[in-house]
Amino acid sequence: MHRILVLGAGASTPCLIDYLLRNAQKHDWFVTVGDRDLAAADRCVGAHEFGNAIEFDVNDIELLTSQIRKSDLVVNMMPPTFQPQIAVECLQIGRPMVSVSYRDVSLRHYHREAQRKGLLILTELGLDPGIDHMTAMTVIDRVKKQGGVVESFESYGGGLPAPDAEDNPFGYVITWNPRNVVMAGEKGAQFLDRGNLRIVPYHQLFQNSWHVVVPGIGDMEAYPNRDSLTYRRLYGIPEVSNMIRGTIRYPGFCETWTQIVRLGLPNESLRIPNLADLTWADFVEMFIPTPVAGDDLPTRVANYLGISPTGSIIQNLKWLGLFSEEKTEVADETAAAAMVELLNRKLRLTSEDRDMVILQHVFEVRYPSEGDRKERIVATLVAYGEPGGFTAMARTVGLPAAIGAKLMLTERMPLVGCQIPTHPSIYRPILAELEKEEIRMTEVVTKMPPGAE
Repeated sequence: MHRILVLGAGASTPCLIDYLLRNAQKHDWFVTVGDRDLAAADRCVGAHEFGNAIEFDVNDIELLTSQIRKSDLVVNMMPPTFQPQIAVECLQIGRPMVSVSYRDVSLRHYHREAQRKGLLILTELGLDPGIDHMTAMTVIDRVKKQGGVVESFESYGGGLPAPDAEDNPFGYVITWNPRNVVMAGEKGAQFLDRGNLRIVPYHQLFQNSWHVVVPGIGDMEAYPNRDSLTYRRLYGIPEVSNMIRGTIRYPGFCETWTQIVRLGLPNESLRIPNLADLTWADFVEMFIPTPVAGDDLPTRVANYLGISPTGSIIQNLKWLGLFSEEKTEVADETAAAAMVELLNRKLRLTSEDRDMVILQHVFEVRYPSEGDRKERIVATLVAYGEPGGFTAMARTVGLPAAIGAKLMLTERMPLVGCQIPTHPSIYRPILAELEKEEIRMTEVVTKMPPGAE
């Protein structure tokens, strides 16, 4: 019997656990789910005969080591900060690992050690990163095989409420770690625009949004996401003149979030004494460092930011509850923690509503052997959650990792080392099985006139 250890029972884990348990008897697996919140792990496993839940603290090294030793494969669903620690333990003990988190620099340093030990540490196997890599490489490899050259690549992704559930002024719902939403873009972003490097600092990030059309959905907006330049090497397309990865939102989100960033609310460095006893109005008042004209807090905030006191942005902040006289009751004394709490309260996905995941790639391709013929390829994935069931986010993050785990345990994954899913032996079988789960991209190819950019 193969023993699978799943670390973390957060919002994206239940669908992964469901897949593993559905396949447990067929493949002779036993699934152990560990989380600091034992009740959350219990909910994932239920009363399944091939699974159990344990209380787990990743900082308890003895517990971490003992659980990894008992397993044949580790599926890491913990926050990214814990990935190096878990990966190193897997390497030292000699166990393969699957993860949905980004492969950071420290993990790349262990690539040769993993190769020497014949181990596969497979990271970035979720949605973004994950399905984005695999679907992009499907097109890129096909274009190269046909003698084409990718001259421009844009990729957009995001988790959102479905159009029929977009009922709050932010056009957003929390379906994954809310801390990642609050701190999105904190390191700024850079991308390639017609061969020119563009660098966008954090305080300007959400002001640099642009228009994107998603087939079947309509007009959306996007802002740049992290470091787009690294993907030229990862995807093997060093010749591109445009290289942009962006996060997609409903129109209007960015203009409000810009002002939240300008206020300085996404801050997890400074401690705020007695934050739990402050009202939300008290909390916001602290972020206006100099006296500003205005009889009430919303007006003072508007004047400080240089925006209309009666406009939609102030109304959105008011709806969120930032001007209320209710106490925050936030245990962790940082502004970011307060924002996480507020988003959890106000942007919750109800059991009657469904979420939506969007992933879109836009390629501009030239074929030198065909008289420099050019074409534009738009590949789009739109997936919906089930009201009261698995969210689209949980499905698109959890299923790729679960399928990857199955392939590794059934010896259908020939690679070793610290890998991401850009190799055909990884992405082809995973995408094929995702199609059976109705997670697939559709492509629209159009001819571009000669000389078009």
